[in-house]
Amino acid sequence: MTDSHAHLDACDEPAATLVDRARAAGVTRIVTIGTGIESSRAALAIAEAHEGVHAAIGIDPHQAGGAEAERLGELRELLAHPKVVAVGETGLDTVRGDATQDEQRQLLDAHLALAREYRLPVVIHNREADEETAAALAGFAGTVILHCFSSPALIPVAVARGYYVSFAGNVTYPTANALRDAATAVPPDRLLVETDSPYLAPQPVRGKPNAPANVVHTIRVLAETRGEEDAWLAVRTHENAASAFGLA
Repeated sequence: MTDSHAHLDACDEPAATLVDRARAAGVTRIVTIGTGIESSRAALAIAEAHEGVHAAIGIDPHQAGGAEAERLGELRELLAHPKVVAVGETGLDTVRGDATQDEQRQLLDAHLALAREYRLPVVIHNREADEETAAALAGFAGTVILHCFSSPALIPVAVARGYYVSFAGNVTYPTANALRDAATAVPPDRLLVETDSPYLAPQPVRGKPNAPANVVHTIRVLAETRGEEDAWLAVRTHENAASAFGLA
């Protein structure tokens, strides 16, 4: 299995502990996410230290209005690292007011340019900015991964454009009926699973810090929702992650 999005540098437990526990649960690949320059350096250090761990690095939209957004030159240098498999997370968020929409869009466009330059996929954060996100990505011909998907209205665009759609623990919540319905519309070869650790722990462990091993709960709910076998979906999403991130 693959946890396609985890913030190992933000977890309280050591990365080594989390990786070992994940392997014991059958999770053999983790993509850890950098959300700023120092976070990206930490993600790369973790990836270097552990087989099966890779890094996606970027500056998240919440920092688009601050000094971190001026460090794109440093991000460019880090993107050449062999453990980097994607640019991001990056995107648009209308809920948090840390940066204006113009600032977020400028930073997103800069990340898309880097993804084109390095021929890497881009990991997209979208929170209640469906139309704006679709418009921003319209001219991007590379691989798009919609992380922690929570926007059922964006499914038609995602399917039509061939985006990867990654579901996190929130799809397991009792009130997430619309999100589970949306999951049934994603083609089997475009479905990913993630934990977004240490956030959004799935329902069986809700209220506790999340960890990559918990991706099994999300797979179980998605399989039930889609009428598929757990084991089959685990293998399918693992293969999809390999394709999305260009991994063997």
